[in-house]
Amino acid sequence: MSADREQWGTRAGFILAAVGSAIGLGNIWRFPYAAYESGGGAFLIPYFFALLTAGIPVLIMEFALGHKYRGSAPLALAKANPKFEWLGWWQVVVAFGIAVYYVGVIAWAISYTGFSLTQAWGADPEGFFFGTYLGLAEGGLFDFGGFRMGILIPLIIAWVINFVVLYSGVRKGIELANKIFIPVLILMILSITIRGLTLPGAIEGLNYLFKPDFSAITDWKVWITAYGQIFFTLSIGFAIMTAYSSYLPKKSDIVNNGFITGLGNCGFSLLAGIGVFSIVGYMAHVQGQPFEEVVTQSLGLAFIAFPNAISQMPGSPALFGVLFFLSLVFAGMSSFISINEACISALMDKFGASRKKVVPIYCLVAGVISLWMATNAGLFFLDIVDHFCNSIGITFGVIFEALLIGWFYKIHILKDHANAISDFPVGGWWPFTIKIITILILGYSGIKNVISDLTAPYGDYAWSSIIAVGWMVPILAIVIGVVFSSMGWKNRELLRD
Repeated sequence: MSADREQWGTRAGFILAAVGSAIGLGNIWRFPYAAYESGGGAFLIPYFFALLTAGIPVLIMEFALGHKYRGSAPLALAKANPKFEWLGWWQVVVAFGIAVYYVGVIAWAISYTGFSLTQAWGADPEGFFFGTYLGLAEGGLFDFGGFRMGILIPLIIAWVINFVVLYSGVRKGIELANKIFIPVLILMILSITIRGLTLPGAIEGLNYLFKPDFSAITDWKVWITAYGQIFFTLSIGFAIMTAYSSYLPKKSDIVNNGFITGLGNCGFSLLAGIGVFSIVGYMAHVQGQPFEEVVTQSLGLAFIAFPNAISQMPGSPALFGVLFFLSLVFAGMSSFISINEACISALMDKFGASRKKVVPIYCLVAGVISLWMATNAGLFFLDIVDHFCNSIGITFGVIFEALLIGWFYKIHILKDHANAISDFPVGGWWPFTIKIITILILGYSGIKNVISDLTAPYGDYAWSSIIAVGWMVPILAIVIGVVFSSMGWKNRELLRD
C-alpha cells in the first residue's frame, strides 16, 4: 500500500462517510413510495432479501477491491486486471453525470428551507414550485430563459461547501463533514418522525406503508423494484465505495463495515418512511381526501405535498418545515460530496496531480455544467440525465463489475483478503451472489431498460434532447473509458503498489 495515500482518521469516520454517501435524497422520498406501491409491509421481504443477496455482497466487493488495491475505481480495477480499467472510468462518468444535476436538487432544498419560515408557496404549492420558483420553460430542454437567481445562489452555496470539504482532504474535510452531517441528519429525521406520529391520521398513513399485501410477493415486478431500490440507494456501481475504501488503514474490517453500511442505510430508509407517511396520513385526514389522492412520488412528495402539509401543520409549521428541508440538504450534501470525491480521486490517481490542483479545476468544470439546473430548463435536464444515469449507467456499472470480478478475475483473492482482516468471514454464498444473483436480476432489468429507451423517447421528450444529455451518458462513459485506459499512468509506481 502507498504510504502517502490519505487515510480516514477513525473507523467511525469511514462508516459515517459510507453511510452518508448511501443515505441520500431518495431514502426520504423514493423508498416510502416504492414500499407503498409494492405490497406495503410485504415489500420488506424482497427488500431485505435483495439487501442480503445483492446489496451488501456488492458493497463488500467494492470495499475489498478499493482496500486491497489502494486506489480509485479506475486504478483498483486496473491493478486487478489492466483490461478492467475502462469500467472504472465508466463509473466515474456516471458519477459526474449525477453530480451536475444532484446539486440542483440540493439548491431547491436550501431555498425551501428559507421558504418554510413564511410558507412562501402559499395556497398553491404546485403552481409555486413549477411556475414561480422553477419558471419551467415550455420549450423543453434547450429553452433556458436565463438564470433563476433563487436557484443559482443556493446552487453556488452548495458548490462552495463541497469545494471546501473536498479541498480539505479525507480526514479534515470529508470525515469531519460527515461527523457533523450524519448525526444531525438522524436527529432531524427522528424529530420529524416523532412529530408526525403525534398527528391525527398518522396511523392511517402507516397502515398504507406497512399493511402487508402478501400477494405482491408473487409479482416479479415487486422483486425487480426491491433490487432496484437497493442498488440505487447504496451508492454502488459508480465508483464511490471503491474510492472511500481505498482510504482505509491496512488493518480494517471489510465484511462488518459492509453490513453496517447496508443495514444503516436501510434503517434510515425505514425511519424516514415512517415520518413521511405519517405526515401524508395527516394530510389526507385534514383534507378529507382518500390517501391515494394525497400521496405522490419523487420530487412531488418533497416540494409539493410536503409544503402543503407544512402549511396545515398545527403548532410550529415553520420549525417543522425548516427541519424537513434541512434534512434534505444534509442528506443531499453528504451524498454529493462522495459523488464528487469518486471523480476527484480517479483524476488524482491517473494524472498524478495533488488534491489542491484537481479539486478547483474539477469543481469549476462540473459547476459550470450544473448551471443548467439554474435555468428554466433545469427540471428537464434533471429528469433526462437522472433516468439515463440510473437505468443505464448505474445498472450496467454493477452488471459489468459483477461480470468482470465474478467471472474473469479470481474472486477468491478478494474473498481471502476480506476474510483475513474482518471480524467475521464471508462464505461460499458471497461469490454466488456476485456471479449469479446480481447478474441475473440486474441483467434482466438493464436489458428491459435499453429496449424501452431505444424504442420510444423517454418521457416523450424530443429525440434531440434524449440523445444530447441522455444517451450521451453511456456514450461518453464508453469513449472516456477507452481513451483514458489507453493513456499511461503518470505515476506508474501506483500500478505496482
